[in-house]
Formats: sequence, C-alpha cells, structure tokens
Amino acid sequence: MASTERQSSVPFEKVVVHPLVLLSVVDHFNRMGKVGNIKRVVGVLLGSVKSKVLDISNSFAVPFDEDEKDRSVWFLDHDYLENMFAMFKKVNAKERIVGWYHTGPKLQPNDLNINDLVRKYNPHAVMVIIEARPREQGLPTEAYYAVEEVHDDGTPTSKTFEHVPSEIGAEEAEEVGVEHLLRDIRNITIGTLSQNIANQLAGLHGLSSSLSEISFYLERVTSGELPINHPIIYQLQDIFNLLPDVSVGSFVNSLYTKTNDQELVVYLSSLIRAIIALHNLIQNKLQNKEAEKSEGKETKQPEKIESKPDDAKTDSAQAKKTDASK
Repeated sequence: MASTERQSSVPFEKVVVHPLVLLSVVDHFNRMGKVGNIKRVVGVLLGSVKSKVLDISNSFAVPFDEDEKDRSVWFLDHDYLENMFAMFKKVNAKERIVGWYHTGPKLQPNDLNINDLVRKYNPHAVMVIIEARPREQGLPTEAYYAVEEVHDDGTPTSKTFEHVPSEIGAEEAEEVGVEHLLRDIRNITIGTLSQNIANQLAGLHGLSSSLSEISFYLERVTSGELPINHPIIYQLQDIFNLLPDVSVGSFVNSLYTKTNDQELVVYLSSLIRAIIALHNLIQNKLQNKEAEKSEGKETKQPEKIESKPDDAKTDSAQAKKTDASK
C-alpha cells in the first residue's frame, strides 16, 4: 500500500479573523448577489504574523469569475489586486497580503490554482472559507494551508490543503463597534426575554453539535478508523475535568437552593403582575362609571335650557288674557 508524506509544514499554529473582515465579506457577497446569480465571491486577506499566529485584520474584494460547468476556467483580476494593495499599503504599511478568501461553502477544484496565484505575493498564503450564509451553528470560518505530498510509489508530488485552526478575535475598539452594531440592528418588536431565550437556544444548538462531533471522533478512534491524537485527548480530558461532580451533596444542596430562589422570584413576580392587573381593571371600571355619570349630566342640561323659552311664552300669554278680561 502506497503511503504519502507531507513535505512542508504550516508556518503558523492558528488563524485569527477580525470582525471587520467578516462584515466586509458579507457586504461583498450581498452586493454581488444583487447584480447576478453568483455562487461565491473572492477577495484578498491582509494582516500580519505574530508569534506563529496569523492575524487577519482587513480585506478587500477582487473581481472574480468562473465557469460553473468547468471549474478549471476562471478569471481573477490580478492588476486590480496589485493596485488595491498599493493603496492599502499607503494607509497601513504593516498590513501585508497573507492569503485570500472565498464564500464557499466548501472547497472547489480550482482553489489550488487560485492559491498558487496568490502565493506569488506571499509564499505562505492561507485560504479562508468564510460562509456568508452559514447553515449550521458555529464559526463561519475554515482556514486551509496548501502543502505538498510526496508519494512512496514514485508518482509526482501533489498539492493538497491542510486544515488550520481558526477563531474570531477582536481588539477593544472592534468589540465596542460590534456591540453598537448589534444594538442598532436588534428587532424592536421582540422583547429582551425572547432574545435571551433565542440566544440560549442558539448556544445549546452549538453545544449539541460540538458534543456530537466529539462523540463521532471518539467512536472513530475506538474503532481504529483514526489514530490517537494525544493533544486532542488531553484537551478533552481538561474539558471533562472542568465539569462539576453532580454526586457531591454540597453541590446538590446549593443547586436546590439556587433553583428555589429563582422559582420564588418567578412566583412573586407573577403574583405582583396579577395584583397590578386587577388594580388596573378596577380602576378602569371606576373611570368608566364616572365617565357615564358625566355624560348623563351633559345630556340632561340642554333639555332644561330649551324649556325656559316655552315657559316664558306661556307666562306672557296668560298675562295678556288677564288684561283683556279686565
């Protein structure tokens, strides 16, 4: 059986993507989607490498087109790329071309050819798939680095992508900006309780998917389909060690106490809401009775005013009759 050996290794341990990059990619995808039926967009990533951590802090879009039937036919405007990078370099000289991105949602056959073009500007370029419309809970980024594989059977070397861990990171100024943005786009018709429940459900879905991935990985390891990776096993052991021991009596008592306190607050709040609702109902009935009384008085007053001229006419007629009789 022929085996393969990777000739080059990844020069960095993980990739950190800033929120500004995510916003730029989503804006690029939405603008191009309004123009035509485009499946994915391509752009260039800017950043720097700090202590084996690739920090991607900025990006810009690049004109790109490909044949949907034949993925080997594609076009990327490298002249536009060079001009844009020259302008970005005048603004911030520390940011360099560190790779490129596309909106996926998965690897394509021509990704290696596009990656070879980008490696002319940086030999250690990374490719990041950023899903503009993620279908599952979790991070919308997947980072890959192109490596060469040497085959023992004498066949020519081939290139393939190796997965690199990625995460979302932001500086303090970016965190403040993202918080203001999320506050502005919040749906006003939905209350804070509904939003909190929706966030908790989203977190539980993400936790469930992560646990299913861990279970699937451990099952494949125990069945012998995958080799044992000791760093992953150590990280899983750390996760299990952080879980609380539910069999300890003090933990159970504290959990019961906290649950009872929360239920008491819920009960009191429900009771207060019921009392306030009854008070408002009684107050509304009293106001309606007073309004009906005031309306009744207003309708009776015009009848008395209209009867006065008739009484005056009768009095004058009677006076005239008495004078005539005399």
